[in-house]
Formats: sequence, structure tokens, C-alpha cells
Amino acid sequence: MAELILIIVSAVFINNFVVVQFLGICPFLGVSKDMKSALGMGLAVTFVMAITCLITYPIYTLILVPLGIEFLEIIVFIFIIAAIVQMIEMALKKFSPTLYNAMGIYLPLITTNCAVLGVAELVIDEAQMIGLLGITSMNLGYAVLYGLFAGLGFTLAIVVMSGLRERVAKLPIAKPLKGFPIAMICACFIAMAFYVFALI
Repeated sequence: MAELILIIVSAVFINNFVVVQFLGICPFLGVSKDMKSALGMGLAVTFVMAITCLITYPIYTLILVPLGIEFLEIIVFIFIIAAIVQMIEMALKKFSPTLYNAMGIYLPLITTNCAVLGVAELVIDEAQMIGLLGITSMNLGYAVLYGLFAGLGFTLAIVVMSGLRERVAKLPIAKPLKGFPIAMICACFIAMAFYVFALI
């Protein structure tokens, strides 16, 4: 039970992929202008991260390593991520056209989102995961759990960012700070807030 709590807290707060490890910054800044798009992107990334870990971990441990071709992991992982994103894109286009249109170019960019590839790479590095989380050994369950909560950490960060950006947009801001500069300042404050969890 303690290991599960460690994985959850580590994935969501301590090692948050966006504001601590700085992976997935492009959708974080690009889609966080309004809450609905941010939440949709966060949930899509969460789903992709969890499914990616579910598929890539056994493929790596049961196929690539025994065959001695683990050097192909990045190519294989990108193909898997691309297939998952294509399925999500088709489902959103059919069932939620407004969300599909709101996400625009950022939905296909999940394929090359370094946070998704980063979580797939991280969970196969057993030594690093054991040192990072303090667990005894890595397995498929922990890999999927870490992927799921890493995605929820991404969702939390992007939703908080969108809330800040919506509030800041209503404030009188100096002209040089409008737009991207104030978004970067907001991101810095969010990163500082998440950094506190690493000190506890």
C-alpha cells in the first residue's frame, strides 16, 4: 500500500512531467488558454500515457529484451503512441467534434509529446524507477499506475495553468508582458509550487 501511495504522489506532484521535468511544454503552453481545451488535452494525454505503459512495458520486457533488440525501443514506442493517438483522434472527431476542433494541431502532436515518450522510457528503466519511487521491483501494474498518475499530474498542471491564464487575461497587464511572457511567468510560479513537494 505504501508503494502505491509513493507512486501516486511521485507521479502527480514530486516528478510532475510538465513543471518538474519540463516535458510536454508545447501542449502545456499551447492548449492552456481555456479550461475546456486544457482539460480535454489533459485527459487525452492521461489516457495515452496509461495505454502506452500498458503496451510498451510488456513489449520491451517480453520481446525486445529477449531478442536483444532493445535499441529499437524508441522507434517501437513512437509507433505504438502514434497508433493510440490516431484511435483517440478518430473517436474525438466522431463523438466530440467541438473538443476535436478546440485541440486543433495539438491533438496529433501528442504522438511526439515528449512527456508520453518520457513516461514510456522511464517505466522500462527499472533501476531508475526503483531509486525514484523507493519500490522493491518494477512490474506491469506499477508501470500502468505510474503512467496513469503521470497523466493526471499533466492534467493537473495544465488545468491550473489554464485557470491562471483565464484570470490573468482579465487583469490590466503591462503591454510588454501580455501573451506569452505572462504565460511563462505563470508557469514559473506553478513550477515553484510543485517544487515544494520535493522538499517534503
